[in-house]
Amino acid sequence: MGLSPGLLASLRALGLEPRLDEPLARLGYWRIGGPADAFVEVHTASQLEALLGLGEPLTVLGNGSNLLVADAGIRGLTVRLLGELREARIEGAEAWVGAGLLNTVLLSRLARAGRGGLGCLAGVPGTVGGAVRMNAGTALGEIGPRVREVELALPGGGRARLPGEALSFGYRSASLPEGAVVLRVRLSLLDEAEAVRAEQESMRRHLEHRKATQPLDLPSCGSVFRNPPGQAAGRLIESVGLKGERRGEACISDKHANFIVNLGGARAMDVHELVLLARDRVWQETGHRLQPEVHAVGDWPQGRWPLPEPP
Repeated sequence: MGLSPGLLASLRALGLEPRLDEPLARLGYWRIGGPADAFVEVHTASQLEALLGLGEPLTVLGNGSNLLVADAGIRGLTVRLLGELREARIEGAEAWVGAGLLNTVLLSRLARAGRGGLGCLAGVPGTVGGAVRMNAGTALGEIGPRVREVELALPGGGRARLPGEALSFGYRSASLPEGAVVLRVRLSLLDEAEAVRAEQESMRRHLEHRKATQPLDLPSCGSVFRNPPGQAAGRLIESVGLKGERRGEACISDKHANFIVNLGGARAMDVHELVLLARDRVWQETGHRLQPEVHAVGDWPQGRWPLPEPP
């Protein structure tokens, strides 16, 4: 879809040059999905603030690690955060971090600075903004307790700052204003050497376990479903006999049943069918209701997302 001359002129006035019909499969961890109508790389908070002020449909791609992009692609503007939105300023036991910074890069910079506190992000792909939006974490904890403040770009333009407690962090969730985009995050850190060393050792053990138990050699989004209270989604899916189940080139992993992997050429609809199958089979046979952790974006056929109610 072409952009209107007026919108194109507005984007260029902001120093942005959109790429039309940009393939997105190569950018996402699943290697799945159609093109973006217009793909824009934003380098400053002011650009993003102004972009939201245009009132156009906008999808922030992040690192594409927890997204299932529709086969038909994404309408409107698709944005990736670069430049100053990937910077980190570490001062004592705090850091201001741009929302576009990769979690892996943040952990590396903290290690070089002799700081810690974000071990919960070890092995979590994606960006800091995405981690805050879904309160990302592992067995080592969650990012929520480390968030002191967030700076947001608001729909319609403008900015706001909120204290971390205003986000009401829950399991894989945070309460952000509808349509707001995270710009920066102020995080509390560990700066005591012994505590940092202990966290580094915990991270090392965690990553070894992850390598041994997860199918990291094939494209996936990581965990597809949230763990129900007191249960593990992967074990529930395995218990109903779905390990190895395929739809097209998408497959529920033989190594970890909460992973759906792309064997090569999988479509978003193939993954959707497996998500629906796993959710419904687990509900029917165990009484546990699985909620997707993955976020579906783009132009989906009507009634596909959110998932229809189980039978």
